[in-house]
This record gives sequence, structure tokens and C-alpha cells, in this order.
Amino acid sequence: MDSSYTVVVPEVQILTRLCGTNDSNLRIIEKHLGVPVFTCGNELSLGEADAETTGRFKRIIDRILDEVLAGETPDENAIQSIIMNVSQKRTDGSAAENSRETRQDDSNFEDSLIRIPGGTKSVYPKTANQAHFIRQMRKHDMVFCTGPAGCGKTFLAVAEALRLLQEKGFNRIILTRPVVEAGESLGFLPGDFEQKISPYLRPLFDAISALLPAKVAEKFYAEGVIEIAPLAYMRGRTLDNSILILDEAQNTTKEQMKMFLTRMGTGSKVFITGDITQIDLPRRIKSGLVHALSILDKIEEISICRMTGSDIVRNPLVRQIVQAYDNDQETE
Repeated sequence: MDSSYTVVVPEVQILTRLCGTNDSNLRIIEKHLGVPVFTCGNELSLGEADAETTGRFKRIIDRILDEVLAGETPDENAIQSIIMNVSQKRTDGSAAENSRETRQDDSNFEDSLIRIPGGTKSVYPKTANQAHFIRQMRKHDMVFCTGPAGCGKTFLAVAEALRLLQEKGFNRIILTRPVVEAGESLGFLPGDFEQKISPYLRPLFDAISALLPAKVAEKFYAEGVIEIAPLAYMRGRTLDNSILILDEAQNTTKEQMKMFLTRMGTGSKVFITGDITQIDLPRRIKSGLVHALSILDKIEEISICRMTGSDIVRNPLVRQIVQAYDNDQETE
């Protein structure tokens, strides 16, 4: 039998933050549940609904309340992420297989939320595969993640690295990318070497800027706690108690990938991200990422996560563009 359900929150101000600007959060919840939600004083009520919908509503509100009481102000992305995780817990408890591992823990929201001490925002996974990637970074010392542009690979890796740096006592973060000349030699570009390579490394700086206060980021750069450098700078180094991130890994050669992976020292973690559909290497050169995925897949201590077009979280138009190109390749 259908019935209504009411949640009483501690204060009206808390309810206001939970509901969002102009009740925008409630509108998202209503759309998901298909049932109207009402507010009165410090009470939040669900219209008549069956037991399953009521239970889902309670779990969603409980999770949002946890965030609000922890000092967060959940935005639309956070609400969507909470709904995704709550719904997954109910309907996809054992989840589907990603790479060789069965994601039996994918229903645990707390294990996929990134809170960076001193950071400017919490990071919520927006898809099941994003949540899986976060959990694998916490479970394994080496994680590969592939997927199309816009699915959050780099951003999540940087966010988790910053959390580990602040919480777990790692000495530093090393972020690197291969510098691949696409149609124009670096030698003919204006400026000194640093100016020439800056555009290649800009996405890494942007991710950090979105997650840390400017003064904190500048301090980390100045002290060498965060180092961003071209892949060529990694040769000959052994990095202990560090977090290493290789971005745009599809543009490494086999030799470069081996060189990078073997920089891993004692107590370190290594995250490798890339999009195997966007390889800019000359056709005769095999991608180091593709090669590594083929030969390291059987090593149990290494996790391989694969995202798809459904994980794209940029402008929705980007997802359609990627899908159109994928469809075009299938017909060629």
C-alpha cells in the first residue's frame, strides 16, 4: 500500500542547504523518484509512494544530510552522484565486471568519495566506473585507467593523489605527460623550453587549481611537494614514498612506458591514464599504453579500469560527439 514519509532535520538552515538554491536539489530527487517532495519548517516529506521508493528516498536524504552535517554544500553533481550510488546499492549490488575484477564493493559510497584535507571541494564520482576507479586507486599500488575524453580520468587521479598526500604521509606527487609533437616541431615554436612544453602540462595544473587553494598549490610547487614535468625528465630516477601519475599515456612508446613504470620506488603508488582512441604517435610506433595493457593484465597486483562514452561528464554534447566518432570507426 502506498503511503507518505517524512524526515525531520535538526534545523531549518540545514534543510535549506540540503534542498539547494530554489530547491534545485529536491527537483533532481523528484525527477529520479517520480514522486513529489515537500518541505515545511524543518521537515521534508515524500508524497505517496511504495516501500521501495520510500526506502530509496530515505537513503538519499540520509546521505545528503551526512554531507551537510560534515560542512559540505552539495551541488547538482553531488546529488546526482549520491543518487547513482544509492540506486546502485539497491539494484546492482554485485555490479558488472570491469577488466578482470568483479566489483563486489561498488555499492559503498563512502569508499568512492574524495575529501582532500584543506581542499576547496569534495569530489564525488558521477558514474559507477568513476567510483570503481577511485576504489581501485585505494586498493592497488598501480592502476591503469583508459577511457574517452571527458570521463574524468585525470581529474580523479589528481584528486585522489592530493588526498593521499595530505592524509597518508606520502612525500610528494609527480605528474607527467609525454610531449608529442603533432605536426609542428617544438624547435620551431616560440619561447624557451618551459614555454614550449607548458601547453602540454596545462591540464594537470588546471586540475590542481580546481582542487586546492591557490596559496597551498603555490607552496607545494615551490617546495617540490608537487612536481609537474615532461616524461623525459623521469629517466634515471627512483621515486620512493611518492604518488606518480602518467597522463595521456597512449602517447608513450613501449620504451617510455617501461621507463616510467620502473621509476616506482618503495611505498609508492602509480596511476596511469589515457585514451587509446586518441593516439598521436606515428603509425609505425606502437603505443606504450596499448602494449602495457596487453602484457600486464595477468598481474594481480595491477588493476586495469576501463571507462566508456557513458562515463563522459563534460558537456553532454561531448558524449554525442565521441559516440559519433566511435560509430564512424565501426563502419570503416
